[in-house]
Amino acid sequence: MDEAEASSSIMNSKRPILSIFDIYESNIKIRDLGRHGRVKEARKLFDEMPQRDNVSCASMITVYLKNNCLHEAEKLFWASPVTNVVVESAMIDGYMKAGRTEEARCIFDSMTQRNVFSWTSLISGYFRLGNVDEARRLFDQMPVKNVVSWTAVVVGYARNGLIDEALHVFDQIPEKNVVAWTAMIKCCIENDQINEAVKLFKVMPQRNLYTWNIMISGCLDANRVGEAVQLFDLMPRRNAVSWTTMVTGLAGNGMTKHARNYFDRMVDKDIAAWNAMITAYVDEGAIHEAKVLFESMQERNVVTWNVMIDGYARHGSGGEALRHLTFMLRSGLRPNETTITSVLTSCEGIVEIVEVHALVIFLGLEHDTLLMNSLVTMYSRGGDVNAAKHVFERIEFKDVVSWTAMMLACSIHGFGYEALTVFTQMLKSGLKPDEITFVGILSACSHSGLVTKGQCLFNSMSSAYDLQPRAEHYSCLVDILGRAGQVNEAMRIITTMPSAECDGAVLGALLGACRLHGNAKLASQVGEKLIEIEPASSGGYVLLANAYAACGKWDEFAEVRRLMKEREVRKVAGFSQIEVKGKNHVFFVGDKSHPQVEEIYRLLLDRLLPVMQMEKLVSHI
Repeated sequence: MDEAEASSSIMNSKRPILSIFDIYESNIKIRDLGRHGRVKEARKLFDEMPQRDNVSCASMITVYLKNNCLHEAEKLFWASPVTNVVVESAMIDGYMKAGRTEEARCIFDSMTQRNVFSWTSLISGYFRLGNVDEARRLFDQMPVKNVVSWTAVVVGYARNGLIDEALHVFDQIPEKNVVAWTAMIKCCIENDQINEAVKLFKVMPQRNLYTWNIMISGCLDANRVGEAVQLFDLMPRRNAVSWTTMVTGLAGNGMTKHARNYFDRMVDKDIAAWNAMITAYVDEGAIHEAKVLFESMQERNVVTWNVMIDGYARHGSGGEALRHLTFMLRSGLRPNETTITSVLTSCEGIVEIVEVHALVIFLGLEHDTLLMNSLVTMYSRGGDVNAAKHVFERIEFKDVVSWTAMMLACSIHGFGYEALTVFTQMLKSGLKPDEITFVGILSACSHSGLVTKGQCLFNSMSSAYDLQPRAEHYSCLVDILGRAGQVNEAMRIITTMPSAECDGAVLGALLGACRLHGNAKLASQVGEKLIEIEPASSGGYVLLANAYAACGKWDEFAEVRRLMKEREVRKVAGFSQIEVKGKNHVFFVGDKSHPQVEEIYRLLLDRLLPVMQMEKLVSHI
């Protein structure tokens, strides 16, 4: 028996007659269960009711709609032998929120009786979907309007960025209550009309606590901290939201010390205030202060853990990020996609990435495209292209970022033709490439020596995809031409490209090509320009010096080195990194700080001495 038959059977069954009070009490219980997300229990109670009134069906349908169960609400609605204005209005509201205007309009047009809620639901829905003209036409047809319907039109115009129209309608409201005033102020704030919001706030006859909080939050968002502080001091009463708004707003404006002052003055600190304060410390890199607050909390939620884990990940403590993820799991809280993404970006080796990947599978988060995209990128950075490809193939709903991440993975590791294959598959899927996609595919062409293909793809950016090439794209094109020996053509590209896009990366690509092909004259010209625009960066000096060395221009080489010393420009030290038993070991050039440095050098000497002796013997033959 399906749901419709069950409903009909229950309605027609002969059961003990309930009193009006019993039916009323059951309807209340159904709504209460729905508020707590207990939909199945609500439906069970509904099905077991011997009799129902008009409100019973409306209550159950409302429970379904508020719990995003439109399909179930729809089945119950059409299975009900009798409907009323309350049920019909609820379905109109549900259909409009789901963007199904035709079904909503069909019910509305067939209604023998309409109330303000049915009119307002349809009007708000049209506004929400951007059909402003139809919304206004319906509003003008309303036989009776109240402050709720007027306010719905004000909010509708504001949501569509039509703040002048919203203010015009607001002025026409016959009797404005505090809700209408507050809605208009909120609309002005959300549309960056803070001055208009302040004017309205000053003249409104009555304010509630929500109005004060909205106005203070608006001033803080607009960086009008002084006004926010004055308003806070003038408030007749405050709640936890008021204090948290000040803490969050001041922290967001970089005023962490002032935020801490308000935080310390709070009598009852809610978890939102704690999270806001910890976030402020994390954002300014004060991890120790954040940790002290974190460890002082009696109760933490997922947001708290995410902020702390993200702080460690962002400020170079990948091990601590992983450790806190373990603590979070032990606390009984379930990590979400944000948690895992933060930890993933802090991973320093393949072993850690694999551990996080295993957790993704265990938590059932493989459906999250953003998270899977991060896994592709991290495996690529760790040098495991096959693992990156495995993850990529398991992404159910691939977006542009997914395809681009896979392309970059292939490109970085020298699989240029594979990157082109991925690009072709992306186009076949119907997705349009973006600027980052073209960085990946042009890099692949450069590494694979695909000059003609690279030029065609570069030209297609503007001609086929309406994307304007930026510095990174020009850098890739110059690198493609330079590697192929077409140095003069690369120089032509630089001289004709927009000057705003000609940065150090573009000039560096050409300078590298000059070194590769021994063009000392052009290297000198380009190198001087590069040093001019980036005088404090060692890259230009090193590239130019190497270009001179490659051409045997030792005097010029010495001059560049002298210039570096004179300007106190230091070359970034090269380093090697190796992972042993899950632990990363980093070795800088000339560095002897490793605790096992003597053993390492002894081992290297043991390995190198036979080679050196063999080379010596060969040189005498």
